[in-house]
Amino acid sequence: MMDAHSSDFSDPAHELGTARLAECLEFMQADLVHVNPTQQNLQALVSDVLMYDPLDEWINVEGRIILAVGMTYGSADFDQLLHRAANSQAAAVIIKARGTHMEQLRAAAMSNGVAVLVAPRDADWTRLVALARASVMGASADSVSGVRLGDLYAFANAVASITSGATSIVDPLGRVLGYSTLPGQPIDELRRVTTLALQETTPPAFDVDFKAVYAASGALLIPSTDEGVSRIALAVRAGGELLGTIWIIDPGQDKAGAALEALDRMAPLAGLHMLHARSALDFGERRNGDLIRTLIDDPAHASFAAAQLGLDVEQGLAVAALTIARPETGSLDSVREIQRLLHLVTTVSNVQFKTSHSALLGSVIYAIFPSPGFDARALHRRVLQEIGAYAHTISPHPLIAAVGSISHKLERLSESRNEALEALEYLLNREAVAGKRGQRAAPSVALYEDHVIPLNLMKVGKFMAEQGLAVDDDVAAIARYDVKNQTEYIDTLRAFLHSNGNVSRMAANLHVHNNTVRYRITQLTKTFALDLEDPQQRLWLWLRLTTLDLSTRSTLRGMRVREL
Repeated sequence: MMDAHSSDFSDPAHELGTARLAECLEFMQADLVHVNPTQQNLQALVSDVLMYDPLDEWINVEGRIILAVGMTYGSADFDQLLHRAANSQAAAVIIKARGTHMEQLRAAAMSNGVAVLVAPRDADWTRLVALARASVMGASADSVSGVRLGDLYAFANAVASITSGATSIVDPLGRVLGYSTLPGQPIDELRRVTTLALQETTPPAFDVDFKAVYAASGALLIPSTDEGVSRIALAVRAGGELLGTIWIIDPGQDKAGAALEALDRMAPLAGLHMLHARSALDFGERRNGDLIRTLIDDPAHASFAAAQLGLDVEQGLAVAALTIARPETGSLDSVREIQRLLHLVTTVSNVQFKTSHSALLGSVIYAIFPSPGFDARALHRRVLQEIGAYAHTISPHPLIAAVGSISHKLERLSESRNEALEALEYLLNREAVAGKRGQRAAPSVALYEDHVIPLNLMKVGKFMAEQGLAVDDDVAAIARYDVKNQTEYIDTLRAFLHSNGNVSRMAANLHVHNNTVRYRITQLTKTFALDLEDPQQRLWLWLRLTTLDLSTRSTLRGMRVREL
């Protein structure tokens, strides 16, 4: 496929550093449907990609592929976008059909005279941006003849042939995705070990050489160490997204300069190959997610999933649940952050457990933690703390994480999952309450047993709600009265119970005079006929208010329903 796009400097598209729409579509292979292909729009020159926001000022879109994020056919914004895109010589518009018939989209595209491409409903917009931008660069760059897109072993051989150095391709998690096998090229012990294990000895997140490559704007020379030889390396990106790195054994001073130039020149094609290879990897990740879902939510088939994942339940397994406490979960930033958190969880788990089984289900990352030895819980806590130590590099929002108890039977692993989720809900709620008060909650990574008392009280509150015990009691009546009359009797009652009826402590907590407290208590008991000297009534009121305060105010409960 690649040889069909060998360098042709007589082509004005390639002279301008652009590509034709037809070439971009062939490179992308992203299940895009072109609703109105014509000879004219297929030959349109593409220079870049733009995610369109109708609230932004209209900018120059000539030659750009526009991604109509959040728009639907028939909306005023979409109709305006098609009209303006056509008038401004945009190369194409990408939209998700969301139930719209292709005939309607084709009619709209033909009437405006602009190419319209339809993406699958579940397509990731950020992935489409990266893939489209890489396709523009790849189609307009020199190509490597005879290499099938996504075949990273063949691509590594091609790079090794051009640069005269043994080549390895590594993803951000340290997995070796491909390596060259050309005879006669020298290698060192590090190269030998990593190709045998298909894994870097030190995860990239903790390796100074990887960090140096990530920070560089192009290919650079990494000096040799006592253990090995020098290397030429390049960080591969598409649309600003880091896809991985290419490492080449230094071919020697007389060839190093040419190798650096060649690697820089091949960067766009490297990004394109890695994007396509990742599509195949994504299938494996989806299968991994399905197996983990089966393991923690389908006891009847958990043994099959465990066998596929290579898990040993005899030493004990525990389920960890992790998420980021963002005010919203549907934005592009939130998608990027949760994916980066998944990579971090995988990396740290690989370091601590020598293996990793984790998956993103909805907005929660689930990880299966082995439980070796008598201090397994200390190890689980250390893994969460390690992840938390790096989480600030992913998101400015807090990491929330919890681990359920250890299970030695597969059919009970779902209980560990439930405990992890319950703890996650509690920690999320605590974080939300602290945020409203302008405070920062205590560390939000924990084991289930760290908060067993409030978690058990939450179960009591759930039972009360399910049985209808709290529908029309005194607390419900006081809450309705407060809403109707703009009073604060619930806060007064809560302060009374928290201070065990001590007027001075109540006054200090509420920042009012003692006499004001006495007046409020009198009005409270009189208005609602309460006997606060009755220990049973006080117990019920305390239980109701405590479980009410512990009930989650976050969106995680709805999230949990969607996932499970």
